[in-house]
Amino acid sequence: MKDIKALGTYAENTWCPGCGNFGILSALKGAIKELQEDGVPIERVVMVSGIGCHAKIVDYVDVNSFYSLHGRVIPPLTGIKLANQDLIAIGHAGDGDAYGEGLEHLIFAAKRNLDVTFIVHNNRVYGLTTGQFTPTSPLGFKGRSTPGGSPEEPINPLELLLASGATFVARGYSGKVQHLKGLILAGIRHRGFAFIDVLQPCFTFFNTYEFYNKLVEVIEDANNENYRPIEEAYRLVRAWSYDLSETRIPIGIFYTSKRPTFEERLQTKKDRDSLDRESAIGAILESMV
Repeated sequence: MKDIKALGTYAENTWCPGCGNFGILSALKGAIKELQEDGVPIERVVMVSGIGCHAKIVDYVDVNSFYSLHGRVIPPLTGIKLANQDLIAIGHAGDGDAYGEGLEHLIFAAKRNLDVTFIVHNNRVYGLTTGQFTPTSPLGFKGRSTPGGSPEEPINPLELLLASGATFVARGYSGKVQHLKGLILAGIRHRGFAFIDVLQPCFTFFNTYEFYNKLVEVIEDANNENYRPIEEAYRLVRAWSYDLSETRIPIGIFYTSKRPTFEERLQTKKDRDSLDRESAIGAILESMV
């Protein structure tokens, strides 16, 4: 079993000092460590990332991983899960990555109830390209592309994912690492599409630490024992509209439900159990020689 230190890699961490991604990285490593303690082999964990500051997380965790294109995390994540349903597939995307170019993929993954965990590193700015506004930037946000202030209202991604059919909808904050670790674990253990929007400050281009530290509020999680009707979930996610008003910002698990996964509807258990994976791998390798 790999402890927290062993889950690290040789790669030099190039995030800015104070970046909210450090909190997400710590929470993720803690979740993977706990999975191992529960008997899950580290080889079963695989991650896919997009393009952006968030994507570097796959360089810093010693598990199998894949860099995808900007906005295209869902397609390879889907392929990985369908090819081997025993894998724990975790997708990472930024807010510009997931809610901009990749929005159509995200909606259909939720609609299909693909059995993966999808974590959005939502700093509400394009940090890697030095400060442009994204779909969740607040009205009036001033950056490289909007020096006079953004003229657009932000979207509420949680409301959108509820409407799209996600069976696990949560929001975390990178400044509450232990709470976030619990959300990630719950998402991984959920059977179906688990969506976690993580509020994280970009210390360099949109420093929201003081804002979030003052306003985030942990809610009682929805789960099998604490069922929350979807109407109530909508009410909770609409309590904050991703603006800069002095409104309490609820974090936690807003909604969970059960329905067949995409994989279950595509393939019966008998079909899955009859797969000879070793023979298939052998045939693939032989074709490359």
